[in-house]
Amino acid sequence: MEDPTEAQKWQQHLTLLREQYVNLYNANAELQREYAVATAEKQEGGFVARLLATVASLYCQHRYSDINIKLIDQEIPAHKFVLSARSDFFSDTALVEKTVLDWSSLNSAVALVLLKWIYTGKVSQEHLTLDLMKAAAGFQLSDLVDQCERYLIGTVGLKNCVGLYSAAEELGTLKLKEHCSSLISAHWEDLTGEDFKEMPGSLLYKLLQTKSKYPLHAAVRLMREDVVFLYLVEHNAELPKAVNVVDYKGEIALEVALKTRQPSLARTLVEHGADLNAKDARGLSLLHSAILKGDSYSSEFIIEQLENNGSVSKLCEAVKINESTKNAADFKQLEGCTALHLVAKHNTENMLAVGTRLLQAGIDPNLQDHRGWTPLHSCISEKNEMLFDLLLEAKNIDVDQITNEDDTPLCFAMKMEPFNEYFASKLLAKGAIPNPTYDVTGNTLLHILTQECKEEAALFLVEYCNNNLTKTNNEGFTILHEACRVGLKNLTHALLKNGLPTDVVTLSTGDAPIHFAISNLYTDIVIELLDATNLDSQLTIKNNANETPLSLAIKTPFKKGKDIVLALIKAGADVNERNDEGLTLLHQAILKEDSATAIFLLENGADMNAKTANGETPLQLCVHCRLGEVVEALCRRGVDTSIGCPLWDALDSDQEDTASILVKHGADTDCWGPGPDGCQQTLLHRAIDDNKEDIAQFLIRSGCDLNAPRRSGPDGAGGDEARDECTPLHLCCQWGLEQVVQTLIEHGADVNARDAEGKTPVHVAIQNQHSQIISLLLCHPNIDLNKRDKKGLSPFATALTVRNNKAAQAILERLPKAAEQYDNKGRNFLHTAIQKDDMESILFLLSIQVDVNSRIHDVTQTPPLHLAAVSGNEMLVRSLILAGARVNDTDANRNTALHVAAKAGHAAVVSALLQNNINFDAVNADGDNALHVAVREGHVSVVRTLLTECTLDAEAVNLKGRNPLHELARCARDNAATICDLFLECMSQYPVNNADLDGNTPLLIAYMKGNGNLCRTLVKAGACLGSMNKDGITIFNYQVATKQLLYRLLDSLTQEAPWSDKDCCLECGTKFSLTMRKHHCRHCGRILCSKCSGQDVPILKFGLNKPVRVCNVCFDVLLGTGSLQPS
Repeated sequence: MEDPTEAQKWQQHLTLLREQYVNLYNANAELQREYAVATAEKQEGGFVARLLATVASLYCQHRYSDINIKLIDQEIPAHKFVLSARSDFFSDTALVEKTVLDWSSLNSAVALVLLKWIYTGKVSQEHLTLDLMKAAAGFQLSDLVDQCERYLIGTVGLKNCVGLYSAAEELGTLKLKEHCSSLISAHWEDLTGEDFKEMPGSLLYKLLQTKSKYPLHAAVRLMREDVVFLYLVEHNAELPKAVNVVDYKGEIALEVALKTRQPSLARTLVEHGADLNAKDARGLSLLHSAILKGDSYSSEFIIEQLENNGSVSKLCEAVKINESTKNAADFKQLEGCTALHLVAKHNTENMLAVGTRLLQAGIDPNLQDHRGWTPLHSCISEKNEMLFDLLLEAKNIDVDQITNEDDTPLCFAMKMEPFNEYFASKLLAKGAIPNPTYDVTGNTLLHILTQECKEEAALFLVEYCNNNLTKTNNEGFTILHEACRVGLKNLTHALLKNGLPTDVVTLSTGDAPIHFAISNLYTDIVIELLDATNLDSQLTIKNNANETPLSLAIKTPFKKGKDIVLALIKAGADVNERNDEGLTLLHQAILKEDSATAIFLLENGADMNAKTANGETPLQLCVHCRLGEVVEALCRRGVDTSIGCPLWDALDSDQEDTASILVKHGADTDCWGPGPDGCQQTLLHRAIDDNKEDIAQFLIRSGCDLNAPRRSGPDGAGGDEARDECTPLHLCCQWGLEQVVQTLIEHGADVNARDAEGKTPVHVAIQNQHSQIISLLLCHPNIDLNKRDKKGLSPFATALTVRNNKAAQAILERLPKAAEQYDNKGRNFLHTAIQKDDMESILFLLSIQVDVNSRIHDVTQTPPLHLAAVSGNEMLVRSLILAGARVNDTDANRNTALHVAAKAGHAAVVSALLQNNINFDAVNADGDNALHVAVREGHVSVVRTLLTECTLDAEAVNLKGRNPLHELARCARDNAATICDLFLECMSQYPVNNADLDGNTPLLIAYMKGNGNLCRTLVKAGACLGSMNKDGITIFNYQVATKQLLYRLLDSLTQEAPWSDKDCCLECGTKFSLTMRKHHCRHCGRILCSKCSGQDVPILKFGLNKPVRVCNVCFDVLLGTGSLQPS
């Protein structure tokens, strides 16, 4: 964009030209009018015309000549009457006695043009010069002067306007003068002293008075000492006020003179009262302003003049910023600075000379600014080594002067970034205090350096502070505390080497250095401290929170603090130490629910049987805190599981997995204990009484005593419960616990057991109207419906007694048919024959039309067709179907015969069922179809049959969101890769990257199962390597003993893997945002942040010859440094 000032100048220039054009237009119009009048009656051959023509023809002719004009190089004949007619200057009186006019003073060319105009009245434009105008003015040829003036006005420019103005003033040509004056005004700032050097002083002074509001400043800028003198003479009575006038730039004339390097003129101004200590609008003196600008010339001049005037004290004057000035805040930092402070901002030889002059003039080098900084502080802050060296040579320099913040120059030098020994070493050599103290906080310089992590500087200073290292600050922190708190290992080592005590504690928290190192997880520093001489005192020292180093370390995140804990234990820390509450470290870790730490303590000798003040063992605490891993660790080490019955605690808090661990390691599943009225009962009795079916079922499955009745307590204590002889099955029939009854029956509870009144469980169930339980009991193959209680009542009689008609009908339906009687496993004769593959018996039973759809009376509810499918006898299966077996019938788990055949691996049976239109897409209670079952069992032939002989949905998912390929990967069969190949052969577009409900893809599952062959098959089929499940697990971060399989998979890639998509980095977990861009590893396809994909390498096997972005793992594999190496 054009400068606004420049545009304004051109606008003014255009205005002048417009005005001149208007004047010329008006003059031309007037001449046209006069010319028309003069020639209206003129005849071409008239007298006037002939007279003018005759006069013009006499130019340079001797005809009628009566006078000669002498030029420099010749004489020209002329005529007095012609000269007299042109100007009164050539009157008859002036020429009467003359025969020669001497024009030799004129330029010959100008004289000829002038003489020609006198005769002809004509002159060409190129001859209308200033010299011609001057000559015409001398001969009073006003017409020619006007003609020249009009022409010269059109030629006025920036370069000649000053000269033409002078000529116009001399000749009195007002129009030219006025035009030049206007142009000078418009371009006043562009004109220099060179433009005015020919103008007389008086005229220039007069011009400056009219054109400039500050003529003195203008004269100084134009370097016209004569004009300055005229100004001083005129304003002599007003000195020194007139010489100290401030212009619109805020400068006095002296400042202008110094800027333009006019020493003589500057001295003149000083002699006439120019103020050497004048302040600008900001409050800066001439010296301060010159130094800030780096103007060494002006600075030295002012210093010299102040010395000459005896005003040396002015050199020490501090800066006082005018608060009302615009942008005063920008200069506030200069408040209180002396000239020597300001010199420090310039690291040049010239400004060093200024500093030297100031010191020679006697300025105090210890003066402080508003921050308390001395020039020495400023030199260090500005890294001005030259002035720093100069100041150190000063005799009265104070190298320990402190600022408002208690910083000495050495403090500044030590805090420099980056640290530079130059200043510090010279200050120390000069005798500076090595480790000064800050009064407010009590910190020493070493404290501050350590707090700010300036380790290099601190290490340098330690060498000079051997006698002042143990000082503490107001909070009781030693330098060693600070080093341990911020993690400066090298400084810690140096301090320990210098003998700093490790048992000093802080005032507020009572922490020793080792506490800080542990709290901040600085393992290296902890090891350094443990290598110190007073090891025992460090291991036992406690802070105000009563924490020893080991107890404090236990509370840190395990993965980060594990090495510290191990180091402390190896150093001799007591792993079984107790806190004020009587808790060992193991108790504390368990109560914090920190399994990893608890197991770690057990591995390192913690007492697993130590009891709390309340008598609780670690095992009981683990159960209460739901720490199954720790429970197993304790059990593996042989912990006593009988104390406090932890099995019941686990079951009562829904921790079945923990209970299983306890049972697995020999916990007593009966655990006889106090019952109602002081009797003794098992856990099963307790669970049934408390109506806790899940617990009862678990105990039954875990092998508890199914038939034991309650018994009397010590000394025969106990009420009716101790003598009723009721088994758990009796109690379940009494309370209506159907599921528990079923479980008891499944696990062999005695359905014919008698209580004290001789009643069997079916008696009790009938009495209490529990129809479902009655059905279960009646279905039991070993139930003896002929047994009678002490009242002589059979179950049927009991049913009639209590008017339970439904139960009675069930019993009647049970007894009449011998063929339909069931054995103790709930099987009838047909079921038994099928399982024995007794075709003769089967055909016989079919011939008498037994129910071919009768089910086994157990929890499985298995139909005969299912049993046939399990046997693998294709002919038997077809026979049952022909006899009326329902082909789509299901068992209790909703399994069809197709499921059963697939599980058993009988491809021929599967084929037969498919040919008889079985519903091949049917799913069981788990949502599995036949293909799920087949791949789970690894039956290749069945899988091939299902894929080729029907249109079964091979992509169907079960209740866990798993398709058959997920199940294949999960079961980890040896032939899984073969089955996967079969899938891909039959379904080339099979979705190998689908995830189950947990977000696991087949590849991730296979990898977690360690099935390398299946992994390679899936990768070859295009499986995505970067998939992450809902737990954040990928094949890259899954914890395995070795990463060999991962590296082999990466090494086996022959084409770019499919790209994964996620809203966070799969390596570090950073969320993506507008400022955190997504990237993909071009080798494995994972989505990563820029930091985790920061490696570039060409992938030649993919045809990528230029470096592309890859992750660190792929980078190592591609370079061969990570391939096939254990993690």
